[in-house]
Amino acid sequence: MTSDLLAPLDLAFWNIESDRHPMHLGALGVFSAHSPTAGAHAADLLAARAAAVPGLRMRIRDVWQPVGSPFSLPLAFGGATREPDPDFDPMNHVRLHAPTDDFQAVAGQLMERPLERGRPPWEAHVLPGEDGVSFAVLFKFHHALADGLRALKLAAGVLDPMDLPERAPRAVEPPRGPLPDMRKLPGLLRGALSEVGQALDIGASVALSSLGVRSSTALTSAPSGTRRTAGVVLDIDDVHRVRKAVGGTVNDVLIAVVAGALRRWLDERGDGSEGVAPRALIPVSRRRPRSAHTQGNRLSGYLIRLPVDDPDPLRRLAAVRTAMDRNKDAGPTRGAGAVALLADHVPALGHRLGGPLVGQAARLWFDILVTSVPLPGLGLRLGGHPLTEVYPFAPLAPGQSLAVAVSTYRGRVHYGLVADGRAVPDLDRLARAVSDEVEMLMTVCD
Repeated sequence: MTSDLLAPLDLAFWNIESDRHPMHLGALGVFSAHSPTAGAHAADLLAARAAAVPGLRMRIRDVWQPVGSPFSLPLAFGGATREPDPDFDPMNHVRLHAPTDDFQAVAGQLMERPLERGRPPWEAHVLPGEDGVSFAVLFKFHHALADGLRALKLAAGVLDPMDLPERAPRAVEPPRGPLPDMRKLPGLLRGALSEVGQALDIGASVALSSLGVRSSTALTSAPSGTRRTAGVVLDIDDVHRVRKAVGGTVNDVLIAVVAGALRRWLDERGDGSEGVAPRALIPVSRRRPRSAHTQGNRLSGYLIRLPVDDPDPLRRLAAVRTAMDRNKDAGPTRGAGAVALLADHVPALGHRLGGPLVGQAARLWFDILVTSVPLPGLGLRLGGHPLTEVYPFAPLAPGQSLAVAVSTYRGRVHYGLVADGRAVPDLDRLARAVSDEVEMLMTVCD
């Protein structure tokens, strides 16, 4: 594989990270086991297969060459490349742990640990179950190496092969040189002016979004570097029952469930939900089918106020539906939720020097991340052992206490919760609130 320059958003993720605040995403998969040695066998398989997946060999190396718009060349130094690691050893990335009876507790501890930046930034941790009939694998990927879709593809490369139809080859983007094609300058100038206008529009929307509504202090905190994780499993049929009764989309229901669960949790812990309407960032993929951009993050987002302060579950769902419809009408490239697009307007040196400040400023843009990670409908296996549960874990922005990721797999919805361990020691209580909220919605819809 050849090296390629990191896209601006990848570079932003790479430079936001610190030792006390890693920016990797994760997924905890639980497999049924045929024997107590299944976990050890799975670890051997992962190490052997990782050597044959080219994307898992890629490390990130800082370089001094122009990245981004030609009109920012004077400040466009200090980028990074994604390139093959000549010393790649999969044994440095796959680790077998002692048996445990609590996969989530161990996953939280492992999510605290930053990935080693000098190596390909990913890890696979195999956790045998003490019961001998299950094991789990925690995959960790740095967001600069792979977004959720790309991470899924890399993880699938080390699972048992599936018989899938062949896809047409993607178009190959020609290498970018250090200087632009002079014949393209008029078009590039028009594009640059358009981007400036878009950046100003997004910036104004971000500023307006922070006015007027209280956000709970339970969702923001000084980073402690600690992590807790929790998981919730729902029946997709229950979600569809609610959707059919009140309209909207499955995603609307899943977001409304988060709002209701936060209300229950805040009231139970004594923080109070009155007047609370936290800003939720809902990432939106801008990756196009058969696009030449196969690795870089292509993200925008929608920003909505979660109606945590509304005591009526049906009004909460209606408010979420209205906000999401409004975002969809505007599109993913406008408004405060498109804050990720601002990365494209910052030169590489700006990412290098301003990364820590940008990370700390995340709390000014949104209070909680609620993201959806698609999974294949086919059943996945490792060493013949079926995957029964899968909990996605989103990166936790500096200064924020909680992130929520959701995946649907084989008829069940899996919520993966990640929290700052010191700020949210009662994450299990929030997980129970998610289940309670779904039951409440089904009751009022019947």
